[in-house]
Amino acid sequence: MSSGPAAPDWPAAPQALPRHQGPAEGLPLHDSATLRRWEAEAARGLPPHALMARAGAAVARLGRALAPHARQVWVLAGAGNNGGDGLVAARLLQAAGLRVRVWLAAEPASGDARWALAQARAAGLAVLPGGPPQPPADLGPDDLVIDALLGLGLSADRAPAGPVAAAMDALDRLPAGILAVDLPSGLIADTGGCAGRAVRARWTLSLLGLKPGLWTAAGRDHAGAIWHEDLGAPAPAEATTPRLLDAPACAGRWPQRPHAAHKGSQGDLWAVGGAAGLSGAIELAARAGLAAGAGRIHAVRLDPAAAPPSHPALMSRTPQALQGEALARATVVAGCGGGAAIGAWLPALIHGAPRLLLDADALNALAADPALAQALRLRRTSAVLTPHPLEAARLLGCTTEAVQADRLAAVRQLAQRYGAMVVLKGSGSVLAAPDGRCAINASGNAALASGGTGDVLAGWIGGLWAQGLDAWDALRLGVWSHGAAADAWQADRGPGQPLDALRLIEALQDLPRR
Repeated sequence: MSSGPAAPDWPAAPQALPRHQGPAEGLPLHDSATLRRWEAEAARGLPPHALMARAGAAVARLGRALAPHARQVWVLAGAGNNGGDGLVAARLLQAAGLRVRVWLAAEPASGDARWALAQARAAGLAVLPGGPPQPPADLGPDDLVIDALLGLGLSADRAPAGPVAAAMDALDRLPAGILAVDLPSGLIADTGGCAGRAVRARWTLSLLGLKPGLWTAAGRDHAGAIWHEDLGAPAPAEATTPRLLDAPACAGRWPQRPHAAHKGSQGDLWAVGGAAGLSGAIELAARAGLAAGAGRIHAVRLDPAAAPPSHPALMSRTPQALQGEALARATVVAGCGGGAAIGAWLPALIHGAPRLLLDADALNALAADPALAQALRLRRTSAVLTPHPLEAARLLGCTTEAVQADRLAAVRQLAQRYGAMVVLKGSGSVLAAPDGRCAINASGNAALASGGTGDVLAGWIGGLWAQGLDAWDALRLGVWSHGAAADAWQADRGPGQPLDALRLIEALQDLPRR
């Protein structure tokens, strides 16, 4: 059954993300203060209400594209500009022939939103102000719900309450897909945290600029598929603006392999760890470095009684072998399964390894020893740290909850404190460099939540770095491709299947290197 003609003069469809084209450094991710300033500046150069009209039209067009068989739409609108965007969308969707009902949390507070409400009422739109939000009784799975309650109008210290909270409760029980305007209500734009609770949307249309919180912490679970519309006024970016780490941002960054390459030209990777009872971790790191393409892989086990590596291409070494010329040309991945024994070897590695990645127990040793931290800060060459949230909390002397409350702030603090490039692992891994560069990874999924995948990441980054990439490119490419391998696995088998570490290495080898 046809759902009516298209509304006139709608703009081009918003863009789906991740995209297949974009800036070399990745799409910028703007914090809420920057976007509010830019919105006010952009609005001054446009006719009254133009930005809201564009935003509402973009929401309506995307809603029609995402729910092409919808016969009705339920719009939940807040009192701010987010609600105004929803009211514009509701009017246009009604003009397109759909049955539209609007629940309004309160009378609009801004001039633009009051204009949008007046336009909606003049068009005969059914707007129900306040009262308990009651969805249409016959709302079905093909229909559309639009969450236009809060958007940027939320802070971490102010949880949704009153009618807005009641509306969010109503959204939890609906069969229809939810399209969030700008942000799922309750999600904090800058951090990805939730102010008490947040809507779980199937899709999110981020307006004007992309927000960091959509991509990290709870963002990925709540935002669903993310789309972007810059409203013809893209916000400017600076060198320290976080960037989205996706396929376009990593395109062309793989190590080049000339025809005359040989194992000696592809770098030496030394994986140091494997204390008593922990030998599996260091072999996983070494195997990942081999899969990445490093020329010679040395597995250095700190347990002298450990059996040699099971893979025939890995060379078994003692820690004493990593000195002099060997150390001077090495890329070292230290700490995987290192136990307490790794601490004794870190001073020499920090002072002598030109390329040093610290993971797992090496990070714990670093957190416990101020002298090691000072030595790391004084290094003249690059270092990379790969903590998960608990390790990051130890390095910062705070709680895991504090780290997770603002992952961007935490990773930047780590990069500054230790003078190193850092990836804070987790949903939406966050990367930072001491010079202020920052990125949030768009790839990866919960299939990586299994033992050993972090060891694989460390070795994989080290293997890329050993082949001549600079540290920032090796870190970005390593983190993104690690997640992309899990995405390929999930696309092949469906969600919910964990990816064990050995199969992850195979999935990494299977990735196209473009």
